[in-house]
Amino acid sequence: MNAEQVRNKMAALGLGGMIQSFDDQMGMPNFRDLSFEERMNHLLENEILWRENKRKERLLKAAKLREQACMEDIDYNPKRGLDKSVMASLSNCDWITNGQNIIITGPTGAGKTWLACALGNQACRRGFKTNFFRLPLFLEDLAELHKDSTFTKKVEQVSKLNLLILDDFGLSKLNAMARRDLLEVVEARSGRRSTIITTQLPVEKWHDYLSEGNPTAADAIIDRLVGSAHRLKLKGDSMRSLKS
Repeated sequence: MNAEQVRNKMAALGLGGMIQSFDDQMGMPNFRDLSFEERMNHLLENEILWRENKRKERLLKAAKLREQACMEDIDYNPKRGLDKSVMASLSNCDWITNGQNIIITGPTGAGKTWLACALGNQACRRGFKTNFFRLPLFLEDLAELHKDSTFTKKVEQVSKLNLLILDDFGLSKLNAMARRDLLEVVEARSGRRSTIITTQLPVEKWHDYLSEGNPTAADAIIDRLVGSAHRLKLKGDSMRSLKS
C-alpha cells in the first residue's frame, strides 16, 4: 500500500487531522527516527486538535455574533470602568458552567455589544453552544411562531443553549405578548443556562419598563435574570466616536 492509498483511507474516515500529520511525517525525514508508538501518538494528537478546532469553528458560525471581538482585545482604559481581574475571572467561563448571567449596562456607544460578543467568542472557544440575538427582533420572531404553533419548539431550542446573548434590552416598548414570551424564555433557562443582557437601561429601572399591566411577570423576569448575575457597568465616551 502506498502513501496515497493510506491518505485516501484516512479521508474516507474523515480523519483530517491525521492526514495533515501523515503528510508531515512523510515529508520530514526526522520522523523516521521515532518509534511506531511515537509516530502514532503524533497522528492521534493532531486528529484531536483538528477536531477541536473544527468544533470551535462550527460553534462560532452558529453563534452569529454581531461583532468580531475577543477577550484579548478588550480596551481597559480606566474611564471605561472595566476591572481586569473581573474580566480575567469571567474568561474562564465558570459562570456559564454554573448557569449564571451577565448584565452589561452603559450609554450608547460604550461597547456593550462588542463586550458581549467577546464573551460569546470566549464561550465558543471553550466549547459552549452560544447564540446572539437583538432582543427586539428576537421577540418579533417569537411572535410570528405563535401563528404556526412552533413557539414551544423554539423555546426548547433556546433553552438548550449554554449561552444566550440578548442585545438591546429596553430599547423598544414591550407589548403583553412580548413580555410573556420573554418570561417563557427566561424561565426555561433559569438556574441552568446563562444569559448575557446588554442594555442602556439601569437595572433599577427594569421593573418600571417590564411591569406595565403585569407587575408579577416583571418580578419573575427580573428575579431570574438579575438574581445570579455579574454586573458590568461601562462608562466613558462613545467607543464609536473614538474610533472614527
